[in-house]
Amino acid sequence: MVTETVVLEALKQVKYPGFSRDIVSFGLIKNISVDGGKVSLRLEVTTGDQRIPAELDVGTRKSLQAIPGVDDVTVDIKVNEPVKAASQQSHAAEGNTIPGVKHIIAVASGKGGVGKSTVSSNLAVAAARRGLKVGLLDCDLYGPSMGLMFGVTDRPGVTDDEELEPHLREGVRLMSMGFLVDEDAPVILRGPMVTRYTQQFLGQVNWGELDILFLDLPPGTGDIQLTIVQTVALSGSVIVTTPQEVALIDARKAVKMFEKVNVPILGMVENMSYFLCPGDNQRYHIFGEGGGVREAKKQSVPLLGEIPLEMEVRSAGDQGQPVTAAAPQSASARAFLEVVDQLSQTLKIQQ
Repeated sequence: MVTETVVLEALKQVKYPGFSRDIVSFGLIKNISVDGGKVSLRLEVTTGDQRIPAELDVGTRKSLQAIPGVDDVTVDIKVNEPVKAASQQSHAAEGNTIPGVKHIIAVASGKGGVGKSTVSSNLAVAAARRGLKVGLLDCDLYGPSMGLMFGVTDRPGVTDDEELEPHLREGVRLMSMGFLVDEDAPVILRGPMVTRYTQQFLGQVNWGELDILFLDLPPGTGDIQLTIVQTVALSGSVIVTTPQEVALIDARKAVKMFEKVNVPILGMVENMSYFLCPGDNQRYHIFGEGGGVREAKKQSVPLLGEIPLEMEVRSAGDQGQPVTAAAPQSASARAFLEVVDQLSQTLKIQQ
């Protein structure tokens, strides 16, 4: 016998195109009607990509037709226009849902271990050193690291309007799941709760007036990424990679993900680009040479910077102060400042 429960279980096998999460947990199912062997389904999706509804239609029909006893399937998909993000031509964020925040930049990578959080923290500090009003949101709910990198262990305060009050370090307003849980406590969350926490961090934090809010995304192309692009209008994204091919493969996935949801790619940053030997001041390309340059050219996006592998980067981050603040004259700090200068030029931000 075909029931609504059976239909829902079948639909849990249908993934949102390009992501790992199913359409049921994302809340896209708005109505199910079962009449004998006839199943009617209504979906509601927010996207500017016409391919998404078409792929969802094919996926849902295939899933429902595979249910024993189903002989007729009707799928109705309502498409809502997303909040308009910045185009690469205008470079101006429109429809921003965070009051007072002029630009939101996602810092992303296709895989872990490429130093994305190090890049995010140093870009934020570099922007603050350029005189900009800056915020940094650690969106990696399962593995938050900004508390360690900025030396923050205190719980955030709460305003009279019941908004979380960010910590202020090195001129950067900070928020992270790591501020709300004990250092050694694991964060165990199912998909819907991940969505809820992400939306709360975006909308229920007293960010104040900001020129840029950097979002340090978790690796991959999953729930948190999709929640963010459906919640706020991003001015663009910065893709972090390292020179070797194994990292570039996943960087391409991150690029394609943002293209699917109409978020401009502001450029790529090649981290650990070369080892700058303190003994002879020579460059040694430990992880390969030129991978970021070639990939940026292949993707038709700028290569914003090549960040050297320096011991100061690791030691400063471990001691709770990003290298751009701890060693502002280092090669890494100068490279991060150059990346910020390019982003400011692209987005027409006055420094």
